[in-house]
Amino acid sequence: QVQLVESGGGFVQAGGSLRLSCRVSGGIFSIYIMAWYRQAPGAQREVVATITSGGSADYVDSVKGRFTISRDNAKNTVYLQMNSLKPEDTAVYYCKPVGRGVDWGQGTQVTVSS
Repeated sequence: QVQLVESGGGFVQAGGSLRLSCRVSGGIFSIYIMAWYRQAPGAQREVVATITSGGSADYVDSVKGRFTISRDNAKNTVYLQMNSLKPEDTAVYYCKPVGRGVDWGQGTQVTVSS
């Protein structure tokens, strides 16, 4: 059974940076397309960034140029480097393999103050 453990969230001021990590266990991480999602209070969960097994990345328009997704297949870990954070980035952030029917992890809270 695949398990996901997200970490690295916190409280930062606008303009600050955070680096999120997500360790994946119980599966074949290297073949997964991985995604970071976020869910703000009262909003639907949305995809923020994806990365293929080969390292090709894509981003939602609102984070392009500010966020960078990366992966380390040797460590079964996917990262999300978040720079120039804005209050609207405040949300619980989750990682998940795309299209694999894996349960959501607990997420990590990111709070950006203005």
